[in-house]
Amino acid sequence: MGLLARRAQAGLVTVVGFVAVMWAVFVLDAALGNLLVRTLAIAPRQVDGLDGVLFSPLLHGGIQHLVGNTLPLLVLGFLAFLEGARRFAVAVGTSWLASGIGAWLFGGGLTIGASGVVFGLFTYLVTRGFYNRDWKQILLAVVLFAAYGSLLWGILPRFGSNISWQAHLFGALGGILAAFLLRRKRPAPGGTDLFTA
Repeated sequence: MGLLARRAQAGLVTVVGFVAVMWAVFVLDAALGNLLVRTLAIAPRQVDGLDGVLFSPLLHGGIQHLVGNTLPLLVLGFLAFLEGARRFAVAVGTSWLASGIGAWLFGGGLTIGASGVVFGLFTYLVTRGFYNRDWKQILLAVVLFAAYGSLLWGILPRFGSNISWQAHLFGALGGILAAFLLRRKRPAPGGTDLFTA
């Protein structure tokens, strides 16, 4: 089995496992009368709501909310994993933390859901090709933008809505930061390694 096939298999197991955890948490929370959402959501600018930065992507407010995040997470997570587990972990972790911290600092109310991670994975996959100057990744970015580009409207404020554009915006910025942090190092000019004494 080749490297790409092994990564694809591991990626599929990983993202399906992550989504399965979200569904299990949803069922558990429903059985507990929404106790997890009430106690583990991001509560903006409150110290006791800071733990929501870690837990809120696993929590969802209803079946429609959960279903809406499931397919994009499966697709975008799988594509991000094809570069390897470490890069996937950095992309997810950076998006997760940036989204949560942004929602905690600037959010308007209790915040839950994995859409900040979805936005982060999307912007990671769209921007990494430009940092890497990789035409295959740029081509994938064009395809993803055609399929999911309208997603970016979610980073704009929608007054009167209970959708956290702050979590979306900062998740997207986290994805761009991950693409920057994971950019490939370019060889020194002249294509030779430089040694210093």
